[in-house]
Amino acid sequence: MNGVEIVTEWNNLIPKPRGTFIRVACPKCGNEQLLYSHAVNIVKCNVCGEILAQPSGGKAGIKGEKTGVFE
Repeated sequence: MNGVEIVTEWNNLIPKPRGTFIRVACPKCGNEQLLYSHAVNIVKCNVCGEILAQPSGGKAGIKGEKTGVFE
């Protein structure tokens, strides 16, 4: 086995995370915030308190407008 085969096998054994960080704009005030796509808590806007995301057992329900995704 050479080094490339070991790295490839190692990558197959370690699972990749399914969640991403999302930049969301508040529908009420327009403030942009980063939040996790699989949030387990209610996420509120830091400026006006509007709910931006609610947990749903998997991916969070995003209430605002998605403006960017970070992987």
